[in-house]
Amino acid sequence: MQDVQNSKISVEKIGGTSMTAFGDVLRHIVLHDPKRINGRIYVVSAYSGVTNQLLEHKKTGERGIYALFAEGKGYQDALTQLAVSLKKLNAGYADLGLPLDVADAFIDQRIGQAREYLNAMQHVLASGYLSRKDVLLAAREVLASIGESHSAFNSVEILKANGVNAMLMDLAGFDDNEAWTIDERIANSFKGIDLSDKVVVATGYTKGTEGIMREFDRGYSEVTFSKIAVEVRPAEAVIHKEFHLSSADPNLVGLENAIVVGATNYDVADQLADVGMEAIHPKAAKPMELAGIPIRLKNTFEPDHPGTLITKDFVGERARVEIVTGTDKVTLIEIHDPSMVGTVGFDAGLMNVFCKHDVSYILKATNANSIAHLVWDNQVTPELVAELQEGYQIVTIKPSAIVCTIGSNIGIPGVLAKAAQALADARVNVNCVSQTLRQVNMQFVIEREDYKTAIKALNLALCVNSGTPVPRV
Repeated sequence: MQDVQNSKISVEKIGGTSMTAFGDVLRHIVLHDPKRINGRIYVVSAYSGVTNQLLEHKKTGERGIYALFAEGKGYQDALTQLAVSLKKLNAGYADLGLPLDVADAFIDQRIGQAREYLNAMQHVLASGYLSRKDVLLAAREVLASIGESHSAFNSVEILKANGVNAMLMDLAGFDDNEAWTIDERIANSFKGIDLSDKVVVATGYTKGTEGIMREFDRGYSEVTFSKIAVEVRPAEAVIHKEFHLSSADPNLVGLENAIVVGATNYDVADQLADVGMEAIHPKAAKPMELAGIPIRLKNTFEPDHPGTLITKDFVGERARVEIVTGTDKVTLIEIHDPSMVGTVGFDAGLMNVFCKHDVSYILKATNANSIAHLVWDNQVTPELVAELQEGYQIVTIKPSAIVCTIGSNIGIPGVLAKAAQALADARVNVNCVSQTLRQVNMQFVIEREDYKTAIKALNLALCVNSGTPVPRV
């Protein structure tokens, strides 16, 4: 690992939606500044929707090829259909210079390799010699890697066709038998590479003995990005997305009311990730924070805008709410039990039940006889509810929403009051509220049907009409 930051190297992550619009990536990112073409490492995601087809839909849970493999039927035909759909994607990039014969041949080769792996795994499953869980996790690894290998290969071919000296760094490891960890694979792959006359396109998936999907699931491409950045130490790392990091979701509040954040810190990024709005995966952010590498979030389609810079120590000069966010895919679990008051360890017993069912919570609120936890909808199972009802007097399960007002400097009198008043004016009732001593995140649990109304009201009151200038870094 290098000890100092290298201002001549840039590590840049390109998300799936941006990758799908690769013509814009070519114009707005790679070729935008003719003086800065070389010396850049692009870590690419799969094209939009491909990983959903391989595994399962990230938001709806709709089954992909992985589910068919787990059931032991239909995955062979699904792989054949996958090849057809990936080649159809290829055809859409022919006008950018992608040589279709070369690109389609790569798809056939890679899916053929994956088919061999999966067939062997099916035999192992049938033998009973290995844990079913371990084999299925390995299958997820193999399937996930296809998407990033496909998009990275295409990117290199398109860049070459446009006069860029591009090198493919396929970290999926299909063509070697090295038993490297993820860190070892990245270190060995980038050892001795001279970036002064070239760009490198790296797969967002990295093969490792610990399994990147086991460790990070669908956040793996940002983890690869983070590990590469920590290895080569750029002055800053860049994430290109199809939107700016804004005060609220433009789809909810309108573009005219979505203010670009401009600058914030890693703590705020963690708060966002906790409610599913990932500026960057928290397990990817932490190594970069410790290494002192800032992250710049940029909009692919606005290349001249500086975007938002995330650093370790940033604190806004003036107090302001930077971001209003949340989710309406959460459930409030409240336990009411008169024996709770004064009982040492009451909440520890409840946590043991949650741990047993692999449940983590977003928010916790408590009083003398009640304790409430906000959890993700998909964590609330019949088995969990049954055990809680057996052990506690009154258990309330309430589908809910959470809205959060987040900022690096909101610890001043009046901000909480202003937020509560904005919700009251919008006729939104608050069921639970939480804020810690650090005061970077005020959280309000509300009725699910009030979610959009609450986001609009808080953004308008605390961001749009705050009168505080937004820093541009």
